[in-house]
Amino acid sequence: MARTSGPETRDKLIRAAEEIFAAQGVDGAQLRDIVALAGQSNPSAVQYHFGSRGGLLDAVMAARQRRTEKVLDPLLAAAPDEPRALIRALVTAEASELRTERGLRCLRISAQLSDESGVRTRTPHPTLDGTVYWRLIERVEACLTALPEPLRLERLDLALTVVGAAMADRARQYLDGTRPLTGEALFCADLVETTTALLRAPLPAIREDLP
Repeated sequence: MARTSGPETRDKLIRAAEEIFAAQGVDGAQLRDIVALAGQSNPSAVQYHFGSRGGLLDAVMAARQRRTEKVLDPLLAAAPDEPRALIRALVTAEASELRTERGLRCLRISAQLSDESGVRTRTPHPTLDGTVYWRLIERVEACLTALPEPLRLERLDLALTVVGAAMADRARQYLDGTRPLTGEALFCADLVETTTALLRAPLPAIREDLP
């Protein structure tokens, strides 16, 4: 019988979950497929190691976060408090996931979870609380104080969603073997400029619906 305890089995389940969540979608993925791909005969292996489907997904994202934060941490430390520099640090760190098949899958998964980040309420998801990524979010927001708070938070959340969606689409093309329209360096540079322009867009003339 295959092992259903220990760090090796836990890692196998995380890697299997990355593949299944990326292929089937976070909501559509079947736990039985994850357990089977991990080579486990116990159908309760996910519950045993992670407590729930959500616990497994958090573990997948925590592993992905640790990888990108190794890249992001020194970039953020060196970046001035200016939107373009901060977004460039983010895009560079996210692009590091394009180097491996595992990273490509995790980019596709992350984009499906953008609404759970907690940016709009300033309440980070547990996997983001205290991370370098969350410090970056706080620093970008501090650059946008000319905007009313509701609009500032909404725009920041949208900008992060754009980065995540763009990276997920690039990852999809790499996984599918589709040739992208642009080279990776141009793609990343344009994503930085596009996202920065979104953040710096002038305040709309229509303001009556703001508190």
